[in-house]
Amino acid sequence: MSTEDALARARAAELDLVEVAAQADPPVCRIMDYGKFRYEEAQRLKESRKKTIQITTKEVKFRPKIGKGDFDTKVRHMLEFLEEGHKVKVSLQFRGREMAHPELGKKVLDEVLEQLGPIARVDTEPRLDGRSMTMVLSPDKKAAANAKKPAPATTNVNSTKTA
Repeated sequence: MSTEDALARARAAELDLVEVAAQADPPVCRIMDYGKFRYEEAQRLKESRKKTIQITTKEVKFRPKIGKGDFDTKVRHMLEFLEEGHKVKVSLQFRGREMAHPELGKKVLDEVLEQLGPIARVDTEPRLDGRSMTMVLSPDKKAAANAKKPAPATTNVNSTKTA
């Protein structure tokens, strides 16, 4: 159909003539309400963005001489962050003479990993940057999937009947 005929049909229907595929030979056009088309396209994009999950990095700060109660509370918060799917940056701040003993900081970070168990995966190994030691953890998808699945019921195969 010629361009003039297509434009005449679009005007008669009070719609727009929209070029759909310019690279085709001849170019493909469509008669539609362009404003409505753009609105629906925007709504589809908005809906698809709603379903995406944004992963953020949460930071938890420790000190080399942290108390047991504070340590447990912070590890519990880290566990919640990892279960929600966030990455966790573990920072250990040194002050004064504590800088002479980085092994104390490494020990605290090792205890954190031990407490979190298989749920956390180490992205960045602990390293000393100035007065702080940092480590980045991310949730381990395999461990989270295994934790959600219920354990299969076991039956006792070795039971014998006595009459």
